[in-house]
Amino acid sequence: MKPIYISSNNILSPLGFNTVENISQISREKSAIKLQNIIGKIPSYAALIDNDFLNQVFKAQANCDICDFTKLEKMMLLSLIDTISKASFSITDRTLLIIATTKGNIDILNSKINHMLKNRVYLPELGKQIKNFFGFKNEPIILSNACVSGVLAIAVAKRLIQNEFYDNAFIVGGDLITEFTISGFQSLQAISDRPCKPFSKYRSGITLGEAAASLAITSTNNSEKTIQIIGDGSNNDANHISGPSRNGEGLYRSIQSALQESKTSPERLDYISAHGTGTSYNDEMEAIAFNRAKLENVPINGLKGYFGHTLGASGIIETIVGLHSMNNNILYTSLGTDELGVSVPLNIIRKTQKRNIKTILKTASGFGGCNTAIIFKKIKF
Repeated sequence: MKPIYISSNNILSPLGFNTVENISQISREKSAIKLQNIIGKIPSYAALIDNDFLNQVFKAQANCDICDFTKLEKMMLLSLIDTISKASFSITDRTLLIIATTKGNIDILNSKINHMLKNRVYLPELGKQIKNFFGFKNEPIILSNACVSGVLAIAVAKRLIQNEFYDNAFIVGGDLITEFTISGFQSLQAISDRPCKPFSKYRSGITLGEAAASLAITSTNNSEKTIQIIGDGSNNDANHISGPSRNGEGLYRSIQSALQESKTSPERLDYISAHGTGTSYNDEMEAIAFNRAKLENVPINGLKGYFGHTLGASGIIETIVGLHSMNNNILYTSLGTDELGVSVPLNIIRKTQKRNIKTILKTASGFGGCNTAIIFKKIKF
């Protein structure tokens, strides 16, 4: 199979509208999570993008009327504008567009939203807006597979390019915080009463965030410094609509598939970027899966203490931070993690530190029992 490389990327979050700003904030252990009044009179912690600032930047960079697009579309378009401008390739009839989201334009369900945009609640309509704005030649692939959507999009792009359906791809992921999403997680008693604390003994649930992020992926290496995607795996544990397998079976099998394809042994991994939602079942399941895969000694962090859980964007954001960890040889602290609160050992990164990083594992798990793992390797550095 032909090698697949990362070309360019962007993170658009409350911490900043480009990757450099976001990495700078993470390196200073700054979190975007604040107490917000989103639903009713009961405040909850979340990471929100300021609407006025988003509109201001969109007007300046997109050169079109903000009224023509929803908030999520503006976030995704801005992220892709940056990534496309920095990519090592341009859009052709051999370029794929993948959109990763769990809920899409869910805010349109609110009657206050412009009724002219009502049909945009359907995911194909969201895809059409992104496609037409940039002039993509092919119909986009839309992945809406719970919280693995972003990581899965990278794996799907890799496989389609390797099998020569396309030469390259742009991936964008994003989701919003709305009354719908907040109330949904509240009904599961999953929302934390404080900023989330991945893998902590004192964790009490997730914190939601909104963001967009994008990546360019290609089969052509035009750089002396390159990140290669060397293995992936996806498995469903079929355990429960919202609860993961208690023994981490789906995630364990995903990791094993990625290790096998990449021909990487567990001891050769330098860092794991975990899903780390801060919920009792997810964190425990991940810890068990990592131990079953003999990865308990590999440095690991969860990044949702910085951004909250950004759903369809989370896997892409966390992948990009992992890529910069490799480029800069820095491991970032797992913000919010204090006393370990899982039943098996994990090597949690508790302090930002310099470390030579050549190979990393990114994992994600989500509702419906879905699990995905991807391995990246630094070459020619």
